[in-house]
Amino acid sequence: MFTTRPTLQGTFGMVSSTHWLASQSAMAVLEDGGNAYDAAVAAGFVLHVVEPHLNGPAGEVPAIIAPAGGEVRVLCGQGPAPAGASVAHYRSLGLDLVPGTGPLAAAVPGAFDAWMLLLRDHGTKSVADVLKYAIGYAEDGHAPVERVGRTVETVRELFETEWSSSADVYLPGGRAPAPGELFRNPALAATWRRLITEATAGRTDRAAQIDAARAVWREGFVAEALVRQSQVPTRDTSGDRHTGTLTAADLAGWSASYEAPATYDWNGWTLCKAGGWSQGPAFLQQLALLPGDPGELPPYGSADYVHLLIEGCKLAMADREAWYGDAGDVPLGALLSGPYNAQRRALITGAASHELRPGSPEGRAPRLSRQATAVAAGEPGFDAMGIPAPGSGEPTVAKDGATRGDTCHLDIVDRWGNMISATPSGGWLQSNPVVPELGFPLGTRLQMAWLDEGLPNSLTPGRRPRTTLTPSLALRDGVPVLAFGTPGGDQQDQWQVHFFLAVALTAPVRGGLDLQGAIDAPNWHNDSFPSSFHPRGMRPGSVTVESRIGEETVAELRRRGHDVTVGGAWSEGRLCAVARDPLTGVLSAAANPRGMQGYAVGR
Repeated sequence: MFTTRPTLQGTFGMVSSTHWLASQSAMAVLEDGGNAYDAAVAAGFVLHVVEPHLNGPAGEVPAIIAPAGGEVRVLCGQGPAPAGASVAHYRSLGLDLVPGTGPLAAAVPGAFDAWMLLLRDHGTKSVADVLKYAIGYAEDGHAPVERVGRTVETVRELFETEWSSSADVYLPGGRAPAPGELFRNPALAATWRRLITEATAGRTDRAAQIDAARAVWREGFVAEALVRQSQVPTRDTSGDRHTGTLTAADLAGWSASYEAPATYDWNGWTLCKAGGWSQGPAFLQQLALLPGDPGELPPYGSADYVHLLIEGCKLAMADREAWYGDAGDVPLGALLSGPYNAQRRALITGAASHELRPGSPEGRAPRLSRQATAVAAGEPGFDAMGIPAPGSGEPTVAKDGATRGDTCHLDIVDRWGNMISATPSGGWLQSNPVVPELGFPLGTRLQMAWLDEGLPNSLTPGRRPRTTLTPSLALRDGVPVLAFGTPGGDQQDQWQVHFFLAVALTAPVRGGLDLQGAIDAPNWHNDSFPSSFHPRGMRPGSVTVESRIGEETVAELRRRGHDVTVGGAWSEGRLCAVARDPLTGVLSAAANPRGMQGYAVGR
């Protein structure tokens, strides 16, 4: 198969991320004797600097780690709703949805503490060692990718008229960051320098310094500045100015943690995902809905194959809406069971479904949000995207997505066999005003929770909003061999299923997994379920495909009733992946060519 790049192979270390500077910074850590976890933390902080429209320190980062010889674990860097973030409070403000921007949408920040916990427990380097790369790019400057400047231009008016602290950072002299010119964020560099100084003062022990850094974030000058910013009345997507609910007690009372992954066995593979507080199990459900024997699948890439995966995805995502969330009891065992998925599989016919059809695991009746139910029933008051029409109680965001961000991803495997898949996101430059003293904004992850009572994903104090962030790790015969993931919100566990099946079903290259071929293969997604992002629209029956998928396939999908949009040839999916052959020790890596910034490096 022709690929845009080779699948890299070596034995020392492999890194794949959504930005070449993050990939190379991680590789520099490996070259300096660090392990995969040291490298991941360094890369994560570099991503905050070079992809500020996609993630930031006050965002989130779930990760899946497989320490050499140890257990696979999920690192939860998703903070919960603050104590004051209740449905009643938001309804009292006249809101039907959590705003897509502003301090009301801010969960307790999770990314920083998660990176520090990973560094303390599984790394070998100091805080100063891993932060020096990000400090350098923030202080001395980096040449930004085009999309940073484009994002700033979409919110220029907001920055100039309302969010002046953001204009100070991202519109210096009135100019947005431009490719080929050095862009700096000295306030962010100063934040990390001060944090290192305070964390290391009088301490020589590495773990003690890391814990001190975590304390500075949760209770020191960083926490004070975050809480102060949360109380500034800020214009958000509602059109009004609101203050947030984040308090000093919220920050001091939460820390990142580890938990067991949700898993599913498929054809000799074991797939590991975060639990039902994320959308991760929807990936596992899509596999459970496939025939038990891969030989029963339609030919890879055929119209039958694409149709089967689309329809299975619709069923899994309908269950996501009804059953996933940290505010409820997620019946994962039943949702992944053979009998349940046999019943669900029988709903797939040769025609496209335009319904939202959650199941009833253990005989329990599913519950959906009022908006999802209304759109699915075709009630008036919603446009063709399933978004509340003007006058129906909730304004829409700009059609160009000016108030919405995206995500980053990184995968690393080192020469000792340590492996990690991590998906940093949130805290985008367009999510909240920059905290002047810190150089970065609060996040907006609470927009993914519903303001309907009694749902698994209802906004609930102390509970995590259901996140779209969903890194992946796969074992073969019980041994970790593959880490992968992608940005893309609700599309993440669609593109990743397609990637994994391409790896599992197609011929290997050079004795290893064809990672680059699987990444480059034509991809697609559907929006037949409520979006996780404000204003929570949906398009029943929709499918968006890359033009490379072929005219005959498109025609057949349309004949079956799919509402097909043909996108650009390289427009679907932004995957990264690394692998390790446990028999030979050979390491592999590949990265997405779409977007012209993801890179794999290694030797």
